Amino acid sequence: MPFQIIETFLPFLDQCSTKYHIFQAHGFIFTRGLDQNNLFLTRFIEACSKTGLLDHAISVFSHTTCKNMYLYNTMIKALSTNYSRIKDAVFFHNEARGIGLRPDCYTVPFLLKGVVRLGPGGLSLGKGVHCQAVSYGFGNYVYVGVELVRMYVSCGRVCDARKVFDEMLVRDVAAWNAMVSGYCKVGEVDKACTLFEVMPERNVVSWTAVIAGYAQANRPSEAVEIFSRMQVDGVSPDEVTMSAALSACAQLGALELGEWIHGYVNKHGLRKIVSFNNALIDMYAKSGNIKKAVEVFETTTDRCVITWTTIIAGLALHGFGKQALGMFSRMENAQVKPNDVTLIAVLSACSHNGLVEPGRWCFNHLFSKYEIKPRIEHYGCMIDLLGRAGCLLEAQELADPHAFRTKCSYLGLTSCSI
Repeated sequence: MPFQIIETFLPFLDQCSTKYHIFQAHGFIFTRGLDQNNLFLTRFIEACSKTGLLDHAISVFSHTTCKNMYLYNTMIKALSTNYSRIKDAVFFHNEARGIGLRPDCYTVPFLLKGVVRLGPGGLSLGKGVHCQAVSYGFGNYVYVGVELVRMYVSCGRVCDARKVFDEMLVRDVAAWNAMVSGYCKVGEVDKACTLFEVMPERNVVSWTAVIAGYAQANRPSEAVEIFSRMQVDGVSPDEVTMSAALSACAQLGALELGEWIHGYVNKHGLRKIVSFNNALIDMYAKSGNIKKAVEVFETTTDRCVITWTTIIAGLALHGFGKQALGMFSRMENAQVKPNDVTLIAVLSACSHNGLVEPGRWCFNHLFSKYEIKPRIEHYGCMIDLLGRAGCLLEAQELADPHAFRTKCSYLGLTSCSI
């Protein structure tokens, strides 16, 4: 194989970004008799994965006659990144074993990453991969142990994750981070902090995990305290750290610290990821500066459903009900599908601003339109709206069939006691 072909073509594969690029690359490989070359096929499968053409990758892979474990690992890795293709990844793993190839220490982590995407439903599969990892002799490999910890956490088995962690002969910072993050994920922040305090080495991921854990557990003061310690220790925060810290600021209404974080991100040129912008909007809204929240929203180009929901809820909180409904209309025009939390924000905007007719329309049409099942919070907002407007019989009729009379007292139905 001429060296010039390798030197010219492999960089082209790295730059493939559309299906037409993939088809051109496939034609190049096939017409030059390179369709059985594992080096080219490995890079080609990676390019297919990047462009979402996994079926095409499988077709090419299946017609390859001399597969090695490296090529199988590439296929397994590509499939494991897609939630709906995890079973295909397992199939090719079993096929490799069936033809006499021995999975290596990279195969197991690829499979476990896929299992993590399955959540609790992947426990049985994850246990099977764990058993195979032990049978292959990879049970004591650090990166296998890290993925096992993450897998058991994602399946809701934190005790099993801790058992794997404790049995690891060597633990790097990634292993410690995985266990700390695991405790935070299930709300056991105190255990996470205890482990964090005895870590032999910490990095930005370690600090961020604990800050986010405290913020998610509605313990913002402790989150801010850890963030301050991080500054003292000279650890530079990243975008994810700042998002977690902003979440704590929003809960505390700590506008000054939130503004400092905003300035820090701008000054140091940190990438403003979607979660950061969402947290920034939430912080400004909950800290009393709705004008700044709207300003941040308007300058945000990459908006998701959480972005829209956050600004709608913020406007509702500050009494701008009509503006909140206008923002919801913009959201629909942008073809962003609302979720159940969005509809709570919309109904809350109606409730707190006495918008009875818009509230009725939203309640009667939006749930069926977006195929969302109403929750107790939605009924609570609607009953509160009707109660505040003096429509007590209508509010009672809405509450009675759903047995929400008792629960609604906890959802703001104070007006019905008038």
